[in-house]
Amino acid sequence: MFRTYVLPVLSVIGLLFAMYVVAKGSKPTVPADPVAMPSAAPFAQYIAGAGIVESSTENIAIGTPVAGIVTDIPVKVGSEVKAGDPLFRIDERELQAELLVKQASLGSAQEEVKVQAANRADAANQLAMWSEIGDTRAVSKEEVDTRRYAVQKADATYAKAVAEVKSAEAAIAQVKTELERRIVRAPVDGQVLQIKVHLGEFAPANVVATPLVIMGNVKVLHVRTDIDENDAWRLDPKADAVAFVRGNNKISTPLTLVRVEPYVVPKRSLTGDSTERVDTRVLQVLYRFERNDLPIYVGQQMDVYVKDLVSPTTVPATAPQAK
Repeated sequence: MFRTYVLPVLSVIGLLFAMYVVAKGSKPTVPADPVAMPSAAPFAQYIAGAGIVESSTENIAIGTPVAGIVTDIPVKVGSEVKAGDPLFRIDERELQAELLVKQASLGSAQEEVKVQAANRADAANQLAMWSEIGDTRAVSKEEVDTRRYAVQKADATYAKAVAEVKSAEAAIAQVKTELERRIVRAPVDGQVLQIKVHLGEFAPANVVATPLVIMGNVKVLHVRTDIDENDAWRLDPKADAVAFVRGNNKISTPLTLVRVEPYVVPKRSLTGDSTERVDTRVLQVLYRFERNDLPIYVGQQMDVYVKDLVSPTTVPATAPQAK
């Protein structure tokens, strides 16, 4: 009975289950909805490029000319600074002590000038007194010459003392210059974008992988746009351009051309697209826009669209031959 009825039923059930699994697995996978709708080009014909937002002064990597321990950081991330404002300070206690020594040397040199000025005046007075004696029998020529040489010696000693004062002043100026070098100041007006150095840390003077401080002017922003080398010939610098914020295609801003950098470089900004080539070379174009209240930040990626004004029919198929 088991072989007659049960086995056939189980076989039919297994067959039906297999058919169900196959049918369900053959259905196309429903693509997931995108996290954010991609931007759409506002032009019928356009050139697309990936842009990186940077400050209008370019992102300035601040370093230090003198290595040492950081003792003060008067700014913080987001601080607005003027050109010349201090960003951080390197330990300067040794120079402060040296400055005191140099200032003491200057004081000593200045007092020596007063002493030599008195000696000079005394020698000149002695020469004048002996020179006024008209009777050659009362004073010898050798005595007058001795007084004259004494005046010349006093003049030279006085000049040396004055030179010592100038040397001491120069030494103080040198120490003050070294003290000033311990204060790293903002080179331009702008905003502090990043601080990667902390109190008590050693700040190296050589080139570092991570800049100690990054700053720039963010009131006006630039978009460094990578145009594929295959599209570079189609770029018209006078064409309109628009940039869209990634993640919100409703935020866009018109762009104004700053410059086209006439050197094609290897592409560095990768979008992660599976069809993207990493060996592509790109033409970099800088556009500017007013930040105002736009939620756009330095380092952010943007989708840039440039109106295509170049028609293939207007471009010669071959280069003109040289005569």
